[in-house]
Order: sequence, then structure tokens, then C-alpha cells
Amino acid sequence: MGKVAVGAAVICAATVCAAAALVVRHRMRSSGRWATAMAIIKEFEEKCATPIGKLKQVADAMTVEMHAGLASEGGSKLKMLISYVDNLPTGNEKGLYYALDLGGTNFRVLRVQLGGKDGGIINQEFAELSIPSDLMIGTSEALFDYIAAELAKFVAQEGQDFQLPPGRQRELGFTFSFPVMQSSIDSGTLIRWTKGFSIDDAVGQDVVAELTRAVEKQGLDMRVSALVNDTVGTLAGGRYTNKDVVAAVILGTGTNAAYVERAHAIPKWHGLLPKSGEMVINMEWGNFRSSHIPLTEYDHSLDTESLNPGEQIFEKIISGMYLGEIVRRVLCRIAEEAFLFGDTVPPKLKVPFILRTPHMSAMHHDTSSDLKVVGSILKDILEISNTSLKARKVVVQLCNIVSTRGARLSAAGIFGLIKKLGRDTLKDGEKQRTVVALDGGLYEHYLEYSKCMENTLKELLGQEVSESVIIEHSNDGSGIGAALLAASHSQYLGVDES
Repeated sequence: MGKVAVGAAVICAATVCAAAALVVRHRMRSSGRWATAMAIIKEFEEKCATPIGKLKQVADAMTVEMHAGLASEGGSKLKMLISYVDNLPTGNEKGLYYALDLGGTNFRVLRVQLGGKDGGIINQEFAELSIPSDLMIGTSEALFDYIAAELAKFVAQEGQDFQLPPGRQRELGFTFSFPVMQSSIDSGTLIRWTKGFSIDDAVGQDVVAELTRAVEKQGLDMRVSALVNDTVGTLAGGRYTNKDVVAAVILGTGTNAAYVERAHAIPKWHGLLPKSGEMVINMEWGNFRSSHIPLTEYDHSLDTESLNPGEQIFEKIISGMYLGEIVRRVLCRIAEEAFLFGDTVPPKLKVPFILRTPHMSAMHHDTSSDLKVVGSILKDILEISNTSLKARKVVVQLCNIVSTRGARLSAAGIFGLIKKLGRDTLKDGEKQRTVVALDGGLYEHYLEYSKCMENTLKELLGQEVSESVIIEHSNDGSGIGAALLAASHSQYLGVDES
């Protein structure tokens, strides 16, 4: 009996030891995996660092590139396109005007009734539609036919609140948020697509002619009186309500900036100087790049695999189309090398662009103690169930690193633009007010991003100057702005002025 009991005890002890060894080994493996995850995050965070000195170098590089782009065509990565808008809205515009805003994956049609001097915007209506993904990579004719058909439907719903004087043609401002070489206020050829569009037969074509052809096919009597970039439209919309607006920045799916330049400071302008002495410049700043911009292996691989490798580098690290994808790429590596979500990499995590910036924003803003929102997004979007709190915290940390870098770099871009305008210092005895109109879903909805961007801009400007610089949300500036520019460039100008 004694021998049996001893034997049983030995076997029990051996089992306990084996189990303990397994637990220890599992813990060691787990802590080893965790150390790997932390090492990947630490390296990524260091490579994304944006100390104030580096941001000032980025801002200086932006100013240098602006000068180079104004000096000659092709002289800079910044196109510094002449918009042919030399008179921004004054507030005296009157009548019914339409706008078509093609800014990315969605487009909007809009109508406004303007009341003339002191009348402001009396009435406005809009409809928002999405562009089917096959049309983003199809033909020019298919894309513009679809847009014109939707525009015709919208015009057909014009109610009693909108009055077009008899015998007049409807006029439209066309916001086209892609790089265009304009030759006048109502014509311009497409330089290249961005934001996921790739329609080869449209490149080099006059986009106003393409839209006009499609509109005529619909039997619609409408004239495109102004072709504007969304950022130029935002600038016009901002100026209509605030005379101190000198620049506009879009932070949305893509990113860009436009500002009012002195006409004599544009060496590549060979025409007559405009009466106003000013010209709105569309910077196309998404294509800015500098050796001072902190780039990581994830940014390089995203760029290499994109539709436009080597182009739009600034846009690819600060704008809404790409932020979520950068987070996904880092998460994928942690899942592969540190087994963050188990022994296999979740299949959905390998799908490019599955994690969109709105998902990232929702996770970043999760204040619940168990990060419930993070857990549900990982489950619903990436099909990763039962994530630990530790893993969820890693996801939030990555969202913070990626959005902080993007926000701080966007602030550096704005600071560079303010420097170019000579508004980064205060002149003695002069009351200076610099207003930058901002629009775009990223700025409007990703609050951690916009808060970080505004705080960084204050840090760059210094306390005294930052009090004279105001960031103003110009809601729907691009749509309203295009309609306002259609009004200020109307063929009936002067007939209605009150």
C-alpha cells in the first residue's frame, strides 16, 4: 500500500511539475511575444517622431518649394497652379447658382439662392451620392455620363424657393479636386488622378468639355462658368463670410491648400496682371516631399503598392485615405511576428484598406475602461474575436502614433504657408488677423487629429503670433464656394448687382 501511495505521489508530483513547466514556458513564450510587439511599436514610434525642430525644417522646406513652384512650371514638387480666380466673392452676388463637387469617392450637387448685398445665402439644397467603384477605374465618358445624369435629376427637383430669371441659362461652379492645369476660369486639363481614381483616357483632357458634353447629352441647358479646385472653393466660401480669410486647407480623403498670392510675386505668370493685384494659387501640396518628413518602412511599402508610386507622399502620411491603412500594416506585422491575435494572422487583417480612418478615429476616441469600441471594431471589421485589453491598448497606441504624426506634419505645412505670406511675425503697431479656412471630414470628425494639429500650430507660431492666427471651420466650403465663384464669374455679371 505504501509503495503504491508513494508511486502515486511521485506521478502526481511529476504531472504538477510538467504542468508548471508548461505554464512557465507559455508565460515565457507570451512575454517573449509581448517583448517583440513592444519592440516593433517602439521602433515605429521613434521613426514617426516629429520634434518641433524637425517640424520647423519641414515648414522651411514647404516655403522653399512654394517659391520654386511659383518661379517656373515643373520647378518644384509643388505644382503651385494658377487658378485664374483673381476676384474672390464680395457678398454682392445675386441669383440662382449650381455647384457640382467631385472630391473623391463621393460627389455632391448643390444649388444656392444668393440675395445680393447684405442678403447672403437665402436658400440652399444639396444631394450627396457615391461613385460606384468600377467607374473610378473605367472610362471618362462613363464617369461623366453618370455624374450628368444625377445632376439632371437634381435640377428636375428645383422647387419654388429657387428662382431663375426667364430666358437665362443655369450656371454651375464645378469643383474638381484633382490636379488640373487651368488655362482660364472655365477650362482645365487633368494632370493626373489621385485618391484611388485611375481613368487613363481622361488624363490630358479638358474636364469642363467632358462634363459639358455629358450635360448636353442629358438635354440640360447649363453652363459651367467656373472650374475650381475644392480648396479654392473653400477659400471662396470662407472669404464670402470673413474678409480676413487668406488661405484654405482641406484635410479629408486627400489634402491640399490654396491661398491668395500677390500677382507680381508669381514669376511664371506671363499674362496681364489682374486689376485686383492678386491671384489665388492652388498649391497641390499633397505632392510635397522633403528629406525632413519622417517616413517608415510601412509608408514606403504603401507607396510602392499604390496607384501612384512616388507621388503624393505628403498626402499619404497626413490624409484620411491612408491613415487607417498605415495602422493596418503595422498591426499586420505585429500579428505575424508577435502573434498579437493568436497563432495565425487573421485573414481580414491582410486585406489592404479594410481598416478605414473613420474606424481608426472611433477606436482612438474610445474612452471606455475595457475599450469596448476597439473590441467591436476588431470583431466587426477584421473578424478578430475575444481580444485582450492588452491587445486593444496596442491598437489605440498605434492610432495615436499615426494620427499624431499626420496632425503635426499638417500643422508644419500650414506654418510654412503662413511664413510664405510673411504672417509668422507681427509688425509693430499693426493689427494683423490671419484666418485659415479648414474643411474636410478628417479635420471635422477626427477630433484627436484636429486638436493635435491646432495645438502644434500654436507651438510653431509662438504665443504672441498664434493669437492673430485663427483656424476657422468652413463647413461645405467647397460646394458653396464653387457656386459663389460661378456667381462672381457669371455671364450675366453686372445685370443683377444691387
